[in-house]
Amino acid sequence: MQLTKEQERMLAGDYGEVVERNFRLLVRLGEIYGADRMIPVGSVQVAGVSYKSIGDPGLEFLEDLAGKGARVKVPTTLNPPGMDLVDWKELGFPEDFAEKQLQIMNAFKRMGIMMTATCTPYLVGNLPSFGEHIAWSESSAVSFANSVIGARTNREGGPSALAAALCGVTPNYGLHLDKNRKPGFLVKVNAKLRSNSDFGALGYHVGKIVKDKVPYFKGVKDADVDQLKALGAAMAASGAVALYHVEGLTPEASMMDTNGLETIEIGEKELREAYGKLNTGKDPDIIILGCPHASLKEIATLAHKLGGKRLRKPLWICTSRVTKEAATRMGFTELIERAGGKVVADTCTVVSPIERMGFKTTGVDSGKAANYLPGFCKQAVVFNNIDELLKKVLA
Repeated sequence: MQLTKEQERMLAGDYGEVVERNFRLLVRLGEIYGADRMIPVGSVQVAGVSYKSIGDPGLEFLEDLAGKGARVKVPTTLNPPGMDLVDWKELGFPEDFAEKQLQIMNAFKRMGIMMTATCTPYLVGNLPSFGEHIAWSESSAVSFANSVIGARTNREGGPSALAAALCGVTPNYGLHLDKNRKPGFLVKVNAKLRSNSDFGALGYHVGKIVKDKVPYFKGVKDADVDQLKALGAAMAASGAVALYHVEGLTPEASMMDTNGLETIEIGEKELREAYGKLNTGKDPDIIILGCPHASLKEIATLAHKLGGKRLRKPLWICTSRVTKEAATRMGFTELIERAGGKVVADTCTVVSPIERMGFKTTGVDSGKAANYLPGFCKQAVVFNNIDELLKKVLA
């Protein structure tokens, strides 16, 4: 791998222990995957934020870095922690958990990382341009950045993303290269996709088949940003899809050759089967929406559905702090709270300790959440669209 003189100095320790250690990690990664050089990145999204995910060893690692003066070199945003950072007590998050989580957030803040606390950084200001090289972790954000925006990032882990933030570069391999962005499967969709949950079920089914390959979709009509977000998140969870193309919708689709690709046919039958596999419960203790984090449009939709109604069970919609503030200014938060629901900022159900909070069955409209909740949070899952979920919890 060809390094610049500046990069050789980083490797030699001329810029201190923190930079040397993290640059060495990037060099090793580049050597493993045959990178020819390092490339500058425009931004980074760091994962590994929830205390539930990283525990005491992760907290000690981050505090050590911050204590040694680690500072990011490029704009860097942060994934969701395991709780609402403001209203955690009111929502019932455990105090011992909260204490550790706040320490983690402080360590990231000391490194100069933006306290965005969201898995949808592209909705709160970290919006890369088409073709821009970035280094993002968080599987759903990676999928959205590559597929819907057309930026270029590999599916980074927490340590490699943080290393890229501290060094300002990432190895040039994988999805940074044109040859690796070509599709490996053609997916013909003959089913009607009406809701976010339909796109989640489709993504769950396809991810299981294609694993980490690039699928190209034909037959998907009029998908909006939230539906594409749901599709990519589910494929990233059930498989390891970091890039997909949708004919007529995503920016690189028209550049791709689909001749000779292995073909997958998806009809109503396959969609129903995906719903069946994701449903492991019947009567939800709580409904949690917003995985990935809800957009302002999704919050507005829920607020209008709850107008004048009353919930008999808890309902959360998870989003970023920035989006919640906008929802509050628009009166959406008040409408949801008047019905008995909560707009929960910062956190996400998958990385929250909901199993410690008395919940055993969770209702979701997210294929990603439905895939992860049984293992990560010991939850039975009720997976459906918003209208069907609300029928189960409205008085």
